Amino acid sequence: MELNREHFRAIIYYNFQRRLSQQECLAELLSDFGNEATHHLRDDSRVGAPKTTVTQENVDAVRKLIIEDRHSAVWVFQAEEKPTKVIRSRSGSKKMVATFVSKAGLIATIPLNEQSTVTVDWYTTICLPKVITELRKINPEKRVILHQDNASSQTARKTRLYLMEENVELLDHPPYDPDLSPNDFFTFPKIKNRLRGQILRSPEEAVDAFKNAILDLPENEWNNCFENWFERMQMCINLLI
Repeated sequence: MELNREHFRAIIYYNFQRRLSQQECLAELLSDFGNEATHHLRDDSRVGAPKTTVTQENVDAVRKLIIEDRHSAVWVFQAEEKPTKVIRSRSGSKKMVATFVSKAGLIATIPLNEQSTVTVDWYTTICLPKVITELRKINPEKRVILHQDNASSQTARKTRLYLMEENVELLDHPPYDPDLSPNDFFTFPKIKNRLRGQILRSPEEAVDAFKNAILDLPENEWNNCFENWFERMQMCINLLI
């Protein structure tokens, strides 16, 4: 029986299942089949495929590429010493902000200056008072309805009591539904696209750029955002009934 390439592939797979190493498998094939194994283990040449990639021309081209561009990694050749590992400084620090918007646009952006987590105390003593003050600057008697998500600081009893004292109506947010927040489906994606590629050298500069980008959004886009929000809320309410 004359063996073909498929037979040798089956033998190689069998040796793999026996957990033979590459060298052990090759030695066994050469011992049992000699030159016949060598012939079937060699790949056929293909149109457009080089017979070998290890040519001096390719080596020189790769070496030139490595020398000219070491941006993302450091390449070394076999005879070269390993480079000293460079520990880079961390990227610019981040600034967390709370953002409130309405159908007319930005209401307030409040940065967390002394902390990185929104707590009930910060939310009720610093954040919400600024938001409510901004809302009532034009019309103190205007009805205020607040839609917020289900973060612990926003659903806490202290937060609800504060909103009741300020005569702010709270619009419940269905659990596990991030697509209902205008910030999530509109504001943040819009601002992210507008700020892409900009180099911001400090957290304060980043906050200012964030505010300016929101203020630059045209009024008709805010109208579309809140029409979209109303439709999403209405759909959610219909599903819950």
